[in-house]
Amino acid sequence: MPETHRVWVYGDNVNTDVIFPGKYTYTLKTPEDIAAHALEDLDPAFVGAARPGDVIVAGRNWGCGSSREQAVTCLKLVGVPLIVAASFSRIYYRNCINQGVLPVVLPGLAEAVRTGDSITVDREQGVIYAGDRTFEMPALSPSVQAIIDAGGLIPMLKVRFQAQAGS
Repeated sequence: MPETHRVWVYGDNVNTDVIFPGKYTYTLKTPEDIAAHALEDLDPAFVGAARPGDVIVAGRNWGCGSSREQAVTCLKLVGVPLIVAASFSRIYYRNCINQGVLPVVLPGLAEAVRTGDSITVDREQGVIYAGDRTFEMPALSPSVQAIIDAGGLIPMLKVRFQAQAGS
């Protein structure tokens, strides 16, 4: 079923420290506190204006920098289900999968939309519609798709272990 999302557009080389400031890494513990600091150094208006279901659309090398998981977690806690970027740092990409946030590598989308625009994502057809343009989404491997569908790696593993324990 296609879903329409409002977008927040950012540029190239957005690092984990501006997605979630490192100064909070070991001090914030609650989901509410972590979410409250999402993108505060890049876009201070984001947390106050973002709505669940909004997506990030970015340029190249989104999530470069440290391996800080909170840089994905804070966006998930705000309600971001999907990040589309021209490219991701490898660690950030994997952290997205582990947290159940769908990372989509899609060059060109960031140039086709502006913050506040809407895109329609049709995961079954593997396309994103932005205005009058259509972008093909790369397919996920079955294992990655299973993790995303479960809401993250830990939820997927819990279900599998519970199923094994019950058999």
